[in-house]
Amino acid sequence: MTKKVLIKKYANRRLYNTDKSEYVTLNRVSDLIREGKAVKVVDAKTGEDVTAFILTQIIVEEAKTKNILLPAPLLHVIIQYGDNILKEFFDKYLMKTIDNYLIYKNEMDEQFRKWLDLSTDLSSKAREAMESLSPFQHPFTGFSSTDKDSKDENDTK
Repeated sequence: MTKKVLIKKYANRRLYNTDKSEYVTLNRVSDLIREGKAVKVVDAKTGEDVTAFILTQIIVEEAKTKNILLPAPLLHVIIQYGDNILKEFFDKYLMKTIDNYLIYKNEMDEQFRKWLDLSTDLSSKAREAMESLSPFQHPFTGFSSTDKDSKDENDTK
């Protein structure tokens, strides 16, 4: 498993990437995650793990720019039931559902790619087969309409 990138959150809301020794924005933290890196965010003063808060903040910021992230009815349910029912659902089922979806999606993408490769291969095989039939085309050329028309023209001359 990859090492987590440790980020410290300071009281002034600044985030500091301890691996690169640089201050980062929420967008940069989001980019790190998209690159496949795991992040852990701790409060610089207390040492408290605030990763979930920062990741939620990233999601909210992205929802602002895209104008929608989750459907309103789902957000109502999250607010209505809060920690009672949804915590168990999120802990036990949501991650498994998303993981299974990603596995299924990757398998389907791979299968589709194989189908495309196969169809490309079959197209080239069909061309090869048609070219291999060319020796048989010569005896039948006299029966085509263009050859017959040229014979008729020669007969009338």
